[in-house]
Amino acid sequence: MPIAHLPPQLINQIAAGEVVERPASVLKELLENSLDAGATRIDIDLEQGGVRLCRVRDNGLGIPVAELPLALSRHATSKISRLDDLEHVASLGFRGEALPSIASVSRLTLVSRHEKADSAWSVRGDADEPGPAAGTQGTSVEVRDLFYNTPARRRFLRTERTEYAHADKVARQIALSRFSVAFHLNHNGKGILNLPAATTHELQEQRIKALCGSEFMQHTLYIEHAAGDMRLHGWIARPTFSRSQPDLQHFFLNGRAVRDKVIVSAVRQAYRDVLFHGRHPAYVLYLEMDPALVDVNAHPAKHEVRFRDSRPVHDFVRRSVEAVLAETRAGNENSTFTPPVSVQVDDVGPQSALRLSTGGRRHAHGSVAEQAAAYRALAEAAHPPEQEGEGPPLGYAIAQLQGVYILARNAAGLVIVDAHAAHERVTYERLKCSLAAGDSGGLQRQPLLIPLQLAVSEPEAELADQRREQLERYGFAVDRSGPDSLTIREIPVLLKDADAGALLRDVLSDLAEQGNSERIEGKMHDLLATMACHGSVRANRALTIDEMNALLRDMERTERSDQCNHGRPTWTQLSMQDLDRLFQRGR
Repeated sequence: MPIAHLPPQLINQIAAGEVVERPASVLKELLENSLDAGATRIDIDLEQGGVRLCRVRDNGLGIPVAELPLALSRHATSKISRLDDLEHVASLGFRGEALPSIASVSRLTLVSRHEKADSAWSVRGDADEPGPAAGTQGTSVEVRDLFYNTPARRRFLRTERTEYAHADKVARQIALSRFSVAFHLNHNGKGILNLPAATTHELQEQRIKALCGSEFMQHTLYIEHAAGDMRLHGWIARPTFSRSQPDLQHFFLNGRAVRDKVIVSAVRQAYRDVLFHGRHPAYVLYLEMDPALVDVNAHPAKHEVRFRDSRPVHDFVRRSVEAVLAETRAGNENSTFTPPVSVQVDDVGPQSALRLSTGGRRHAHGSVAEQAAAYRALAEAAHPPEQEGEGPPLGYAIAQLQGVYILARNAAGLVIVDAHAAHERVTYERLKCSLAAGDSGGLQRQPLLIPLQLAVSEPEAELADQRREQLERYGFAVDRSGPDSLTIREIPVLLKDADAGALLRDVLSDLAEQGNSERIEGKMHDLLATMACHGSVRANRALTIDEMNALLRDMERTERSDQCNHGRPTWTQLSMQDLDRLFQRGR
């Protein structure tokens, strides 16, 4: 077959293969165009999951009649005009491929009335010239019979229910991206979504509740943090609200919904100490940063982005989320109590020593019971007050149930604490602080008696040679011993029993992928978590009232003490109203 130019219709259909996968893809492109046009209200009508009809109407700027034919031409756009624009893209769309691609595989009709025009005009995908039409300011795009002229593509579509589920997911995601825009969705003539513009924080939370579920909203923490030219805000779920799948993770970068591995990694690492293995966090997060630092032209569907420098973005997101999760300490929400005494566990196990200090003074070490007695003498919180409404958030211990649970009374009612889970978290956080301070060796290196020879790829060997100082900060002393080999001479002290070769390979993979690695810290924290678990109070160990009160006070001041190291809750509150309902009092 000789070389020849392809006809325009075939070119558009090839492009449609990249942009239009199913009705949900059509809906996404049309909604993004509406948002770029400055719409404050968008109406969506779907039939048969969007296959028979996908119509999007908005009240945006509209398209001048002279530009309507161009709107259906490939590589025609009003959003960029030169290379510099591409490097600072602030709009959702910019390629100029969506509408002509959709028009090539469907029966498309576009009706628009520009804000300065007296009437509306329409153009069809198979027509060259626009004609007069009835319509208000804004644009309506009607896409019928998707893939009618490409039967092979149509056979790949799923059932109506499945296609609608994908389209509904896109609509909800776009609705989460712009609180200032009202959204209305109908499917087969039935109203599905009716979301007014959310201009206040309260209304925004109501929209999230409607889109993500009331249970998610009941377990969220609000986050807002800025550093330099980056700002992160949104809602993250408490660790005790986790998912078996990453199906409730919404991340928006400068208003664009993206699924980025750098961000996913950063949030996952922030939750590392507070989730069961295999569970996934839930969140709705918004990151705003300089568009020039992000390449959004990485994929035709624009789901993926590339950061010019991913390391500061990763660190900023991780630390911001970590800071909020650190405040999930027991009783924190209702706490107005500041204990006059600080308690720090110096050891683990039944005879743990507590370090007590008041006003900068340090007091003698001894058994838990002895020092709890000292705590009682030092702190006015040590005996329950006579008047209700006073005292610390977790109250005062009154009993231990079956050697497992601590029962305490506070102003709200009854507090139940899992003693082992709570002590495990307190001990683990202490060990982490000790590690960070260098008290337990930190990232000190230990020489290997026999240096380990490691065969790697040439790019890996080159990377290790370039990042030698960074590897030393991670606790590795590594030399390049050949074009495709490395010699490990020293490893982190705390990981002396780990597979050094496999660990170094993983670290190099992280460095190549995202510029940094949290793998060493993660391995160390896993070891500390094991130490904390084995060193915490066990079931059936009888605790004195003083010991129980000392643990309650530690929980109140320990970060992340709402849950143990594995994500289990450490305590729960039963209010007097809860107890009254159990016994049907007041009926």
